[in-house]
Amino acid sequence: MAFSSADLLAVYGLLEKALSQDESLRKPAESALTAGENNPGFCSLLLEIMASKDINVNSSARWLASVYLKNSINRCWRVRRDSPVTDEEKSYVRNKLLDLIREENSQIAVQLALVICKIARFDYPKEWPDLFAMLVQKLQSLDILLTQRVYLVLNQVLKELSTKRLVADQRNLMQVTSQLFDYAWHHWQEDTRALLNEFSTIFTNPESGFLSFESRQLLDLRCERWLLCLKVLHRMLRFGFPSDARSVQEVPAVKQVCPHFLQQIRVFLSYRFALPQGHFLRIFFEKSCLKMLKSLVDLQSVHPYTFSDDSILPPVLEFSYRMIAEPQTSVDSFDQLLIQSMIFIQTVVQCKEYSVSGIGRVVGSTTTTLQEMKETLGRNAEAILKSLLDNQRVLLLCEVLVRRYFMLTATDLEEWNNDAEAYYHEHDMVQWKDKLRPCAESLYLILFEKYREILAPLVVQILKQASEDCPPAGEDREIEITQKLLLKEAAYNAVGVANFDLHHSIDFESWFKGTLVRELRNRHSNARILRRRVAWLLGQWVNKIEGDVRQPVYASLIDLLADGDLAVQLAACRSLSHLIDDIHFYERDFARFVSACLERLFQFMNRAQEFDSKLQVLNLVSLLIDRLGESILPSTKSLISFLPQVWQDSDGQSLLRIQVMVALQRLISALGPRSTVCYEFLFPILDYSTNINQPDELNMLEDGLQLWQISLKHAPAITPQLMALFPHLVAVMDRNSEHLQVAMKIIASYILLAGSGFLQLHSASVVHILEGVIGNVNEKGMMCSLPVVEMLIQCFPNDAPGLLKGILQKLLKIVIAGNDEADTVRASAGAVLARVLVQNTSFFAQWISQPSLLSVVGQGTSQNLLLLYFDAWLEKVDSLTTFPRKKICALALCVLLTIKEPEILERLEQILSVCTTLVHQTDESSEEGVLGYDYPSPIAQHEDPSIENEEIRRRQILAADPINKLAVVPLLKEKLQACSALHGDPAVNSALSKMHPSLLNQLQQLLGT
Repeated sequence: MAFSSADLLAVYGLLEKALSQDESLRKPAESALTAGENNPGFCSLLLEIMASKDINVNSSARWLASVYLKNSINRCWRVRRDSPVTDEEKSYVRNKLLDLIREENSQIAVQLALVICKIARFDYPKEWPDLFAMLVQKLQSLDILLTQRVYLVLNQVLKELSTKRLVADQRNLMQVTSQLFDYAWHHWQEDTRALLNEFSTIFTNPESGFLSFESRQLLDLRCERWLLCLKVLHRMLRFGFPSDARSVQEVPAVKQVCPHFLQQIRVFLSYRFALPQGHFLRIFFEKSCLKMLKSLVDLQSVHPYTFSDDSILPPVLEFSYRMIAEPQTSVDSFDQLLIQSMIFIQTVVQCKEYSVSGIGRVVGSTTTTLQEMKETLGRNAEAILKSLLDNQRVLLLCEVLVRRYFMLTATDLEEWNNDAEAYYHEHDMVQWKDKLRPCAESLYLILFEKYREILAPLVVQILKQASEDCPPAGEDREIEITQKLLLKEAAYNAVGVANFDLHHSIDFESWFKGTLVRELRNRHSNARILRRRVAWLLGQWVNKIEGDVRQPVYASLIDLLADGDLAVQLAACRSLSHLIDDIHFYERDFARFVSACLERLFQFMNRAQEFDSKLQVLNLVSLLIDRLGESILPSTKSLISFLPQVWQDSDGQSLLRIQVMVALQRLISALGPRSTVCYEFLFPILDYSTNINQPDELNMLEDGLQLWQISLKHAPAITPQLMALFPHLVAVMDRNSEHLQVAMKIIASYILLAGSGFLQLHSASVVHILEGVIGNVNEKGMMCSLPVVEMLIQCFPNDAPGLLKGILQKLLKIVIAGNDEADTVRASAGAVLARVLVQNTSFFAQWISQPSLLSVVGQGTSQNLLLLYFDAWLEKVDSLTTFPRKKICALALCVLLTIKEPEILERLEQILSVCTTLVHQTDESSEEGVLGYDYPSPIAQHEDPSIENEEIRRRQILAADPINKLAVVPLLKEKLQACSALHGDPAVNSALSKMHPSLLNQLQQLLGT
């Protein structure tokens, strides 16, 4: 039903109800508004409500109308057959929107800009070619509010268009830039001059703090317009010109703009220092400086060669260096600008365009290649870097980073005192570009990588001096937090961050035994600063912790797991994880620490409050179980009491429960057949995690199925509880085939573990799952499902074929008419049918002779299905890759020789050719072990035959497999004799005489005739 103007009040009423706190009013209104999106005229009505500025119209309803309009356009504006928005309505909405740009309500103005940018993404330039011309026309107005709103729209539209990555879309954006850039640039310059004049007046007037409301509002608008224009310029410079890193074409606009940005940063910073914290102009200056410096960083990355001009790179690099190196008071510290300065220096130092590896020039060449142009520009930039970042400056910069930015501040210590656990996680997970210290560490590491030879001695000297100025205190001796102690912590941090580059400069073993151990022994509360840093340091230097020093390090870190400070405990936990996950970890070295380590981790788990802390502890427990293997067995009892408690306490926290299941998987793998000790709490976890109706199913099902499969794999015998779980797998597979691979493993494990008992209880369910899979999944799905079908036939040759009739029909159709299936699938499906032929020949003969099968596989009534199967399968038999299936193929072909079909003699050469080839490929004559199987005997020599696991069960089944006991050559000889008796010697000899002489010779040698 289409909307008309008569529905305006009704839609407005729905919007007001959608704003209600009463859920009984809000929910139906929201549903009605969502349904309205699918009706023509809905967007026009929402636009009319947005445009209405009547005193009786609720501004919140207008705002909500703008939000619904934005969402409707996002979903329904794209051209499609069933789109509810007609071309006429689109034209009306586009024209009306441009008339509404001068919106006084800031929130609605933002939504209006988003609406325009969404439409522009779909319609510009084909359906809305005059969009930018109309916006530029509105910029001619002297109305400050109107021009501010236009720049708001331009910023959003350019932002949206810049995300389109097709070449044609990028060309469109470049064309827009060519039309708009000059005007926006001049407008920004004019605004800059006007604002500077106004700021000068304010700062020279002692009553500058007492601006009238109107003057303040007007100044705010001008500042917002200036900042929006700056953003528009940045987007055009960033996306509106081809990157000179590829084209090596200078971008004049970058040379034009960047010096002015830097100049304005300096001016605004001088104004900022004169204003108190929280002043509205100080906030504006900070936001503006940050945006301009971010733009410079971005432009250097996109246009590195243009940026390397003498008018840009040297002054910006000098400014960034001085920002970092020159001392500032804590009041005037501008952390975000410092971060951007560090990012700029790091980007420049890492810039590959400024690191030139020279190449030769062709002798006699008079033209300059693109690569040579890049090298020339790169050498110029490299020379600038060497002059501005010489060795002396690099040394000073490194020292400043360590002595000033690495040190803990009073704010850090206060946050640590208030909540050590939250403090640790906040600093552990922060992105390096978001905080000053991580950013300083990143710059320090980049400098170290490039200037290792000069920086390594400096850092060693800082460490030595800091250690001498603040030597380790005695055990439990009271210490004070001094600048010397904080500098020592910063030096330790510097050594840890650059650990790879300092390996040959520091004797870590001597340092640990002589100094770090003493730092860890002092348990005074203030000593926690060094204890945490040393604990972290041990994790950083894990590659140097080898041999005899490992055990003292283990002991120290496990001791710290019981520290009174949670930040110290978490640092120790992280470092211990690094050590245990290291290539130099050996179970025998850690064996005596296992009990104490687990005990302290369990205590830590009870004390931790943060989710991330509990996750970190669980990860370490799981890692310990994995790395220790059978060495974890003495601690099984404590783990069995710990894991169920964590599962119970983490109700509603699926990530924690997933980690419990991962730890349980590894514990069961370590216990093997002894895993029955876990069954008391394992079965409730399996029942919950594999139930698709439980609320955490989306997060937990995959891990639950993995745990189920591992439990079956290591179970010594089937139990009623394990058998009762199988209906869960039916429900999982009925929904989709996402978990097909693990589901097939589970079914195979049940067959191996429970045998005929499983088939008696769940045969119908197994067949139901397989019928839903076979023929309905891709190649990978088929190749993991067919072995399960083959295993059923292998283990139950008398019962399984009858149960699997429907599946066998599908396989026959795949072999004969499955042209869309991969060759490996068709060959493997044929191999499954071949197993039926060999192991239950009477069933196969009766089944394939059914007339109804012809219609199932889509063949005419006069066709011989056996021969159709034979011909189609033999074409794909070369796709078989495993020895067992090749042998099945050979045995099946031998059996086919005894079929009472005269046409078999016509195919005798093909049959014998495949048989002789397969015999040679499988090397049956070597008489080494069992032909084609990986397991030479049911139980390996070194294993205890009383212990059952899935590998032993699999070997036993393979050993009992009749295919395994049959030899191809004797069977071939026997079946050739039967074929002669069936069809007569003359007919067989005639067929043999038509064979290729070399094949006949191979056959005679094989049969010894």
